[in-house]
Amino acid sequence: MISVSNLGIQFGKRVLFQDVNLKFTPGNCYGIIGANGAGKSTLMRILSGELSPTQGNVSQGPGERMSVLSQDHFAYDEFTVLDTVLQGHTVLWEVMKEKDALYAKADFTDEDGIRASELEEKFAEMEGWNAESDAAALLSGLGIKEEKHYTLMKDMSAKEKVRVLLAKALFGHPDNLLLDEPTNDLDLDTVSWLEDYLSKCEDTTVLVVSHDRHFLDAISTHTLDIDYNKVTLFAGNYSFWYQSSQLALRQQQQANKKAEEKRKELQEFIRRFSANVAKSKQTTSRKKMLEKLNVEEIQPSSRRYPGIIFTPSREPGNKILEIHGLTASVEGDILFQDLNLTIEKNDKVVFLSRDPRAMTALFEIINGKRKPDAGTFEWGQTITTAYLPLDNSAYFNTDMNLVDWLSQYSDDTSEIYIKGFLGKMLFSGEEVLKKASVLSGGEKMRCMIAKMMMTDANTLVLDTPTNHLDLESIQAFNNTLQSFKGNIIMSSHDHEFIQTVCNRMVELTPNGIIDKIMDYDDYITDEKVLALKEKLYAK
Repeated sequence: MISVSNLGIQFGKRVLFQDVNLKFTPGNCYGIIGANGAGKSTLMRILSGELSPTQGNVSQGPGERMSVLSQDHFAYDEFTVLDTVLQGHTVLWEVMKEKDALYAKADFTDEDGIRASELEEKFAEMEGWNAESDAAALLSGLGIKEEKHYTLMKDMSAKEKVRVLLAKALFGHPDNLLLDEPTNDLDLDTVSWLEDYLSKCEDTTVLVVSHDRHFLDAISTHTLDIDYNKVTLFAGNYSFWYQSSQLALRQQQQANKKAEEKRKELQEFIRRFSANVAKSKQTTSRKKMLEKLNVEEIQPSSRRYPGIIFTPSREPGNKILEIHGLTASVEGDILFQDLNLTIEKNDKVVFLSRDPRAMTALFEIINGKRKPDAGTFEWGQTITTAYLPLDNSAYFNTDMNLVDWLSQYSDDTSEIYIKGFLGKMLFSGEEVLKKASVLSGGEKMRCMIAKMMMTDANTLVLDTPTNHLDLESIQAFNNTLQSFKGNIIMSSHDHEFIQTVCNRMVELTPNGIIDKIMDYDDYITDEKVLALKEKLYAK
């Protein structure tokens, strides 16, 4: 359990939040949401003890242990992967090191024997004999193969380090667990594993910051919203919070609607959402909380959502894209070979692979940014494309301001026209005069989306479109793609994006493809698909 009393934090005159009084209890998972800069990571740092609040205090239950997902990817470079994970349980690690040091002494005394006996007892109480196998199981679940468990951390890739540090945070069943963006750099299969793991942590208090809506929905019993310089606790997951806040906003805009009518509408919404909770991994507790929810707690969010609108200038014809015998490799690794595929009208296709380089290579090839090892492709004559690359850094190596930057990609270069698109992407006032070279990752993505919107393309090619975006931008992007009238070709590690947008799954493997017309939830549970995947990846 974590208790927060009269908590507040401010930097100079800027108050992030104040007068926070909350208890976070075992068996519950709290998804923390808020606009960029609202204070999500700051709150996590205060709870972990890394940052002192301006006022108030944080406490844990007596004897409880807290574990935090480390953001320092170099702190354990001189340790093996397995030893890094074991250090997640600091008391156990210290006992192990002291015990090993005693047994290594050349002049082992009687006093050393007594101390070693005490340490052995502590070690057994903490199930130390299972520690290495438990750590290895966590690593394997997170995609770190057994042959790398004794590799030094400095020899691991950045994406592998993220997984090891996540295993370290999970190790030893901590009483309180703080995870800031735990799904970053995880593939869809590993995110699913983590969802299952966290949903079974019945004795742990879990707090999570994430931009992955499906992940938050799968694990959260509560939503902690940082808004209006306050921290407000709601029963339910992200989808409940989003839909209820949108309903409250619509009601606010209907000034003539009577208070009793609004109340009945909110109560009916809660009733329907409670019924849908039956599909959740944490059904019982969440349903009870929603039933007890006071409708007066629901209010509109102050968040600003970008206006993402794609309007094709013409309808696609019957021929969209034909691919014949395409092959691509990277540094000797075959990403896909002899790929033959026809994209049909109205297809919204997600490309999947255990190696994300496969999708990026394919998208670069069909957008003329890369030559294939073999094969050809041909777009239909009616097709116009807008491409969102995985790496957009080359577009921003300039000191042009945003108005001039966006004008490069438009026939209409009038300032009012360009500023209109920047305004839709939440750039206003002096912000439109920012230099393109100093933009954050999220700002660059919003500029790239504005660039795409101006093309009026009827086919969108999107390589991991949610990267660097906040929840508000992801939600707005997702909403518009669901109603897009053209074709979509994309890759994504966002489960909700794929499930709600795509009607066709194409998985690229070094030994062939899987091509299915079905939604993503069915695809990942279909036994025939799973068997075929293992066969194609095992060759």
